[in-house]
Amino acid sequence: MNPATQPDAGAPVLRKDSHRWKILGIGVLANASFSAAFAGIPVTAIFMRADYRLDNTQLGLALGSLGLGVAVSELPWGVLTDRWGDRRVLLCGLISTALALAVMAACVAPGGAGIPPLWLLALGLLTVGLLGGSVNGSSGRAVMGWFREGERGLAMSIRQTAVPVGGGVGALVLPSLAAAYGFAAVYGLLALFCLLSAGMAWLWLHEPPAAPSSVTAAPPDRSALRNIEVWRVAMAIGILCFPQVSVLTFATIFLHDIGHAGLGLISATMAAIQIGAAVMRVWSGRWTDRHGNRRRYLRACSALSVALYIALGTAAALAPAVWPQWVLAAIALLLVAGGVCASAWHGVAYTELATLAGPRQVGTALGLGNTCVFLVFFLAAQAVPALLAWQSWPAVWLAGAAGALIAWPIFLKPLHRNRAG
Repeated sequence: MNPATQPDAGAPVLRKDSHRWKILGIGVLANASFSAAFAGIPVTAIFMRADYRLDNTQLGLALGSLGLGVAVSELPWGVLTDRWGDRRVLLCGLISTALALAVMAACVAPGGAGIPPLWLLALGLLTVGLLGGSVNGSSGRAVMGWFREGERGLAMSIRQTAVPVGGGVGALVLPSLAAAYGFAAVYGLLALFCLLSAGMAWLWLHEPPAAPSSVTAAPPDRSALRNIEVWRVAMAIGILCFPQVSVLTFATIFLHDIGHAGLGLISATMAAIQIGAAVMRVWSGRWTDRHGNRRRYLRACSALSVALYIALGTAAALAPAVWPQWVLAAIALLLVAGGVCASAWHGVAYTELATLAGPRQVGTALGLGNTCVFLVFFLAAQAVPALLAWQSWPAVWLAGAAGALIAWPIFLKPLHRNRAG
């Protein structure tokens, strides 16, 4: 296929088949930029707690505000994506998110002017979440439009690797940056990431040349919000995120406060979780494309997460008051295994969700799924401090096992088995 001359604004552009890999690259970069914020900022929890002078409950409120912002905005952004197209929404979201982060660097970072109050920090993170929620649905719709059935599981899983990759970059860079230069540098670097992604989207992101015709799981004119299967998968996705969020948000506090681990081990553990999840997402997308077994794979991840988080809770309960190095290493490995397992399935789940919704409702369906995910992000950030006050860390990790156990039967019994992956 030869590239066509530039058409009128808003018309689809005919491009070489290889252009879809540029679209995928933009989706990865955009998601990684925002992931570095929503997954990377929690890794700075030790320094945020100290610099902003917060206790664990206040820290959970501040970090949870980021997830709450995404949860509130995901569905409206998804509906707008289906109406306006990927390019407009993605550019608008990335640029406005960069501006919000720049304002935080200037006005909401502890410095010579004093320590900002909790409400201002929470409001800033809430705003970043509200604006950054545009990235997920718009980039996902672009990928689903440019790739064919039989490729979408792999493509969406590669796109979803951006979440752990961005989080991994955040885990490696942001804590040291916060320790050395403060949170103004953290927010400023994240703003630059978003602007870079916006520039790439401006250059290369366009509507696909034709709407895909092979996604027939739902009638094209039927709203995804009226499809009970879409709701079931979206709810299961959200519930299965509870153990993942518990690790990503509070594992640094766990290792620091209970295991007395150093910054090097903490950063390495969190980076290993994100890198391992990225690798597993690519593998799982390719594997489920070949075998057509998305639902079975999701159920397997749920069941394995139950086992790993029970083991982690048991280890936390039985560990001595002062951890020997081998105990610290063993629990760090359990955290990595549990974090990877609880993160490996996202690309497969979102592909299943988009396929059920149909090509004209991809943005809405992905917005619904992400609303559930980030609502759980917010609730988990509030629940973990309460669980700590109740029964300490074993209760936190066993609650993660309970979340995975609740998600398992929702994936187990699709309403129409002929549609189950």
